[in-house]
This record gives sequence, structure tokens and C-alpha cells, in this order.
Amino acid sequence: MKILVIGSGGREHALCWKISQSKKVKEIFCAPGNGGTSELAKNIDIAANDVDGLLEFALKEKIDLTVVGPEEPLTLGIVDRFKEKGLKIFGPGKKASQLEASKKFSKEIMNKYNIPTAKYKSFTDFKAAKEALKEFNLPLVIKADGLCLGKGVFICQTYSHAEKVLKDILEDRCFGDEGEKIIIEGFLKGIEASLLCFVSGDKIIPMESAKDYKKIEEGDEGLNTGGVGVYSPNEVVTKELEEEIKNGILKNISRALREEDLQYEGILFIGFMIDGKDTNILEFNVRFGDPETQSILLRLRSDLVDILLKTIDKSLEEEDLIWDERASVCVVTTSLGYPLKYEKGFGIDGLDDLDESIIVFHNGTKYVDNKLKTNGGRVLTVSALGKDINVAREKVYEELKKVSYKNIYYRGDVAKIN
Repeated sequence: MKILVIGSGGREHALCWKISQSKKVKEIFCAPGNGGTSELAKNIDIAANDVDGLLEFALKEKIDLTVVGPEEPLTLGIVDRFKEKGLKIFGPGKKASQLEASKKFSKEIMNKYNIPTAKYKSFTDFKAAKEALKEFNLPLVIKADGLCLGKGVFICQTYSHAEKVLKDILEDRCFGDEGEKIIIEGFLKGIEASLLCFVSGDKIIPMESAKDYKKIEEGDEGLNTGGVGVYSPNEVVTKELEEEIKNGILKNISRALREEDLQYEGILFIGFMIDGKDTNILEFNVRFGDPETQSILLRLRSDLVDILLKTIDKSLEEEDLIWDERASVCVVTTSLGYPLKYEKGFGIDGLDDLDESIIVFHNGTKYVDNKLKTNGGRVLTVSALGKDINVAREKVYEELKKVSYKNIYYRGDVAKIN
């Protein structure tokens, strides 16, 4: 098979890495890819949001299966376009992609189908939104409605801060059209958990759980990022809770997909907030998460290509997913200054010195004159398996000492469980 992976981050490197292990695969292409994907696939200089260019390439190369990494091409309708031309593609259509593309849309679905989530209100007008703030206790959460690369969520401890956020989004248009609408919602306390699921029509089959780290600074302080660390499994997702989620929340989501005609063949990423016996949904994503994908694919023993094909032809069963009992820990190295301003283009050293048990996924790298350089805010995802979280964590942090580039930064508390 000839397979095309769309995207350029650590998620796409992990997908290429896992796909390359399948005996079904003859050739992998990655568009546009990065320094890491170039070692497993042929990088193609087509942007992930260039749907016309990607479609033309897939037709010309007779691609057997396309796997979409990031959300933007999904919201642009790439799946619908590929299917119209008879091409096999993994991901939701444009309509179902609204579950991620519009927070208001996903909240309406959750409320309609009794899927637990925080109380919310939606606004397009700054004055009306400002007047509604007092209806919410502090802290409260403000979210830009659209896609903001993980940066459109604000936890406000004061009403004055909330007013400033509303002004930035609705009046000053800091997120452009993606912030044309906002939602204000109640703050949920507890422990976050990520659950990625394969969606095959209206059938939802969960993968192993994970816990990611969104804040740039240790102790979960500082700005939100696309994710700077992750481990799997998440200790708060017990077997008992898994069964409750399957028999309650997932059944309701499945019904919503069916009745709202949102059925698709792809991924549903569910962000949970768990507080004792209270389990609420923070958000939906309709694609593989980053860096959650890295930690989960490390633990997947099944052939990923088989799973993708079975998802598409609606024959996937839970027993098709075979998992490594070991835990995985992934720490993302960044460029100092991320998620705001940062420099790139610095040489990366030390990867050849890492223990063979360490797996490094590239987020933002490229080769310049055969030298690997930094090329993004998130640079590398240094990953390991271990008999438990602590063993895997110690292994990652010990080996991280060998990795260097100018302005390297990473959190020192990923997977630090009390």
C-alpha cells in the first residue's frame, strides 16, 4: 500500500513511525512532514491546508490510504473531497468536524444528548458578553469559538481579566474570524484525562487513556500550549470509570453522531475533567491529539494500518486493539519563548547518544545541509516505555540531559505523580 500522512508535527511523525511497522505498507509520503518523518517517509512539499494540491498528489500517486493529522484540513472538507474522487481517507467530513471547529456547536450537541459538560453561554457581542460575566462564579473560562491552535482558552480569576479577554477576542479580534463568537463557561475542577477513540460510523471504540500537560511552566502555570508532555495510562481512569464512560457517555455520543448525521471513520478525542464521581467533558477534537498520539501509539501493539482500514470499512471491534501493559512517558522540548516569540534554526545535538530504548518524535525540525535544526516552538518529543510511570519518567529525564540546542526548554515535572 501507498499511504499519505498529512501534517508536520510530532503526531505525524508518530503516525509514520507506527504505519512503517505494517507489512502491508510499501511506501509512505508525508505532506509537508519534518526532519523526523523524512527518515521514514518521503516528505512532500504541500501544505496541510492545501486541499487541492493534496488531492491532485493523491490521485497522481494512486494513494491507497490517506491519514489526516491536523484539524484544519478536516474543517476545510478534505475528507469529503477525497471521497468524491473515490479515495480512501481516514477522518471526519466537514459537517462532523464542527465538533472541534465550533465550541458552540459541540456544547449544543452535549446539552441536547445529555452529555455532561460545564454550564455555558455563547456571545458575538462584547457588551452582552461583559454583562453576562456576573452569572458565572470565579474562576470562569472564556473560549474563542473556532480553531486557535490550542491558544484560545482562558481561565480568568477576576472579572476584570475576563473583560480584557472578551475585548481582546471580540473587539480587537486577536484570533480573527476564529474568535467571531465566544463561549463563557463555568470552571470545572479536578484532574484532566484524554481519551482517544476510533469512530467507525456511530460505533465508538476507546483507546488507552492519557494525561497531557498544556501549560508551559511547571506546576501547570503560565500560558496554554499545544501540549508539552503526556503519559499513559492516566491513573484516574480506573477500570470502573472506563466502564461508566463506555456505558453512559460514549453511548450518548454514539446516539448524537447517529441522530445528527455526524457519523464518520476517524478519531474522536475526548477531553475529560474528573472530580471524584463527577465526570464532565471539556472538549471534543476530531483527530489524533498531539502529544497524546505519541504516548498511545507507543503502547499500541496492533497493526495500525489494519485498524485504520477496519475503521473505514466499519468492521473494527474492541478486541482488534492490543495494548502493551507498560506505561509511556513523553516530554516535549520547546524553543525558549514558546508559545509566544521564539527563535529557530539552531543545530540539535545528542540524539545519536540516546539509549536505544528512547524513541524521539520530531515536532518542529528540518534538515539543512544534512544538519538537523530547530524549526518550531515545539521541537522534540522524547519518549520511553517502562514497567510503570515512574520508571518510564526517570528514563526520559535521564536521557534528556544528552539532548541540546540553543534555547532548549522543557518542563521538569511531566508525569511526576505524588
